[in-house]
Amino acid sequence: MRPSGRAPDALRPVSLETDVNKYAEGACIARFGDTHVLCTASVEDRVPQWLKGSGRGWVTAEYGMLPRATDKRTDREAARGRQSGRTQEIQRLIGRSLRAVTDLKALGEFQIRIDCDVLQADGGTRTAAITGSYVALALTIRHLQQIKALKASPLTDHVAAISCGLWRGVPVLDLDYAEDSKAQADANFVLTGGGGIVEIQATAETEPFADDPFLEMLTLARKGISELVEAQKQAIAAARS
Repeated sequence: MRPSGRAPDALRPVSLETDVNKYAEGACIARFGDTHVLCTASVEDRVPQWLKGSGRGWVTAEYGMLPRATDKRTDREAARGRQSGRTQEIQRLIGRSLRAVTDLKALGEFQIRIDCDVLQADGGTRTAAITGSYVALALTIRHLQQIKALKASPLTDHVAAISCGLWRGVPVLDLDYAEDSKAQADANFVLTGGGGIVEIQATAETEPFADDPFLEMLTLARKGISELVEAQKQAIAAARS
């Protein structure tokens, strides 16, 4: 029995709430159970120096956790004077995931910056951030089309992310912290709506695991991603802005 009582193939309750920021071109609060991440997107009509004159755009991300996102307060990284390696790794993952489904040439020389702020953490903050960031990005693209800055959407597919792991030897979907902290193995899967693999991060926590449980986790991940993509579609369609 999982600590939450969920079936092995069950997601936590998921919601993707839009229209949560007055100013951002696109915004979404992604809630995966008790993990809540605010994702906002901002458009800049300039690109990094190395892309100037190329006719290509850029999508990038920043990630951070609020001081009381966890059970004990942690200092803001700005107060420490530097980002942790974990933060840098996660924000690069978010950026790579979004660029994987964005035709940067079709985007033109716009840069879209996604800010992911973890309001509350209970496992899976990076997967919630990626899933919510796609919604914020899609709403931003829709805004650019509405103001005639883009003729067509540069998005080529949906992208979402979910975790899987081995809990007491059983492959399970969407780990919360109680499972993640004691899992025998955990993995993060970033997949497109069409089933393409963007990135897989998998780690054995106790001892190496074999092909069969990994393939079972991949099957679970595909099921979870299909549910998340449907939630993304519904959130984008329902958004007012």
